[in-house]
Amino acid sequence: MDLEYNSEREHLIIPEYGRHIQKLVNHCLKLEDSEERNVMARAIVQVMGNMQPHLRDVPDFQHKLWDQLFIMSDYQLDVDTPYPKPERELLQAKPTGLPYPKSASQYRFYGNNIQIMIDTALTWEDGEMKDALVYTIANHMKKCYLNWNKDTVDDEVIFSHLDELSEGKLKLKDKEPLSESKDLVRKKSGKSGSYQKGSQKQGKKSFRKR
Repeated sequence: MDLEYNSEREHLIIPEYGRHIQKLVNHCLKLEDSEERNVMARAIVQVMGNMQPHLRDVPDFQHKLWDQLFIMSDYQLDVDTPYPKPERELLQAKPTGLPYPKSASQYRFYGNNIQIMIDTALTWEDGEMKDALVYTIANHMKKCYLNWNKDTVDDEVIFSHLDELSEGKLKLKDKEPLSESKDLVRKKSGKSGSYQKGSQKQGKKSFRKR
């Protein structure tokens, strides 16, 4: 008795349907009578549908089965189909490559939103509104820097980074001083401190009730 190993068998184009369905498709390809091929093709599609009953209510389910039948025949099956025959070039076409996301140069601690805000400010007309926006951007950059560095930072450093990220197109008039570092940090720590105090009070109350 000769043993047949999977490594020596024909490659399965769609393994989900198993080797018996692939053999039926191969046999259908060899039929010379067109009527017999049509009858067998419809029978194969029916069997393929019975193997996936959970997809019966999916739109275009039959269309998908017929497409898979032609794919398993290597697009060589000549039968009448209720749907357009799939094209090899269309199904095997490679997708268009996606560009890498842009980051804020080497200053990643500012995040991409800062660069978006800078690009938006560049589209605004000169005036008080634009000056206020640029000042807000610089102030937010200082806060992001402090979140990353956890230390103080000189305003000149923020002005220099803003100048670099905007390619020298955004500058603060008279370089108005930004918010104090302690104020930016205090706002964040103050909320957490109040939360901790509230949680401690609530814990004491629940402990007393017990």
